[in-house]
Amino acid sequence: MDFTVEYLSFFVIQTEGDESKHYKHFQTLDESGYEESELSSFLDGELAKIAKRKAERNPRAEQVPTKIGRFIVEAGYDVDSNPNYNQFNRLREAETKEQFLNFADDMLRAYMDASAIRGGALFIARAKLPKYTDERFVFLMKCDFEQKIARITDERSLLHQVEMAISAKNMKSIMYPHMPEAGMVEPWELKIHQSSHAKYFEDFLKFVEYEKSIPEIMNDRVVQMVQQYIEEKYEPESPLRQQEEQDLELWAYSEERELQHKWTPQQVVEAAAPLIEQKPDLELKLKLGHITVRGLLADYGDRVHIAREGGRYVVLIEGDSLMFDRAVSPVELAQPETLEQAVERIRSKAEEEDGVPY
Repeated sequence: MDFTVEYLSFFVIQTEGDESKHYKHFQTLDESGYEESELSSFLDGELAKIAKRKAERNPRAEQVPTKIGRFIVEAGYDVDSNPNYNQFNRLREAETKEQFLNFADDMLRAYMDASAIRGGALFIARAKLPKYTDERFVFLMKCDFEQKIARITDERSLLHQVEMAISAKNMKSIMYPHMPEAGMVEPWELKIHQSSHAKYFEDFLKFVEYEKSIPEIMNDRVVQMVQQYIEEKYEPESPLRQQEEQDLELWAYSEERELQHKWTPQQVVEAAAPLIEQKPDLELKLKLGHITVRGLLADYGDRVHIAREGGRYVVLIEGDSLMFDRAVSPVELAQPETLEQAVERIRSKAEEEDGVPY
């Protein structure tokens, strides 16, 4: 995937504390100037790496480094009513190097208003992918300054400190338009890549929205199901309903949630069915003490069962085979006992530890 760089503007951002931020334009290059510069070797392969980096519209985690954003418009309006789209599109349509620099400078000024940006080098480039499409792509690439960088010099001085060193290793980037497959472009979408905890580009791109993650979608839908259950079970002004709704809010938005003891296993299976139908690979993850159990939501009630015995929670996992990792352990030599024997042992252990017969 070989991109041809048509224009590239190179800026350096310097920050001093939270208040002082300024930048300097170093150079803007056209195609021939870029090919002859050292930047071509520094950025060699980076455009292809950015383009090939996969992103999901509905990520599996709430915080992910690579996201797909979509330009926001009012109902009935086209994408050219979006200010962020216009910033990128002007760069795509620039006819001269000077015009490209002016539009790149406008974009950088908007980026400088983002919160908590760090000093470093910022490259704004326009490139084509001749093998696949005639579309022009805009890349915004940010490299933070590296700390404590030294260069080996000679046998007398040994090391020489390098100021304002940068590396492509942890490069942040924006690519517009998004290219889900080689040669296929989505003019309403762009792709951002940044540290999962950072919000630089989301602060900068104020008129771009991102789809919810799978955990967020799951949370919303389960809350809707529980709310519907409460509405069907209790009268509108019932004190019990008010308490249930309060408990629901506390439960749904807490970081770690405990088993609620409200629905039968069959009710849970029925509630999970529409979620599984829409996304069969939805994950089920729970912790039993220090032990983590991971599977699919579809496994609950089929392969994974939650029970209570002797005052303790028991998770039963069934399957046709039992495999171990490479590290050898004595457990691999075990002769499985019957389920009845295991339950009896759990009861005896509970009586011994708690001093209460079950």
